[in-house]
Amino acid sequence: MTAYDPSEWSDLFVAAAGAGAALAGLVFVAVSINIERILRFPGLPGRALETVLLLLGVVLVSVVGLFPGQSHTALGLELLAIGLGIAAVAARQPVVFSADGPPPAAWLVTRWTLRLAGTAPFVIAGASLIAEAGGGLYWAGAGIALAITAAVANAWVLLVEILR
Repeated sequence: MTAYDPSEWSDLFVAAAGAGAALAGLVFVAVSINIERILRFPGLPGRALETVLLLLGVVLVSVVGLFPGQSHTALGLELLAIGLGIAAVAARQPVVFSADGPPPAAWLVTRWTLRLAGTAPFVIAGASLIAEAGGGLYWAGAGIALAITAAVANAWVLLVEILR
């Protein structure tokens, strides 16, 4: 069945690995150009790390998806490890709006939504692959799309919103 056969997904994984790596490189360059501004705002260095981690997640998921001859169980365990690992590091980043007080509720919701959107589908994909039920690699495809979207949203804040 396509949802649980990693070999059926190689074209997506090749494309996603290239796109994720290219976007991560662009984020590194963009952050380095705006590093002084980013460091002036509490919480933005952590947001920069989250952005790179989300794109790294896309690359890692894609690379492990391309390992030849591995079982769906092995790939499921790898996706679980990647999703949980990136989520753990992202969750440790502070959600700060300003040094003067706590962030607005909408800001907290947005940050956590982006974090979860870019990591939870990989965890679900891993569990689903192991169980051979629940959608399998379709969750990984959704995770790739959502992680790239979340990373682009974060990059927008890091590159445009800090200039306002």
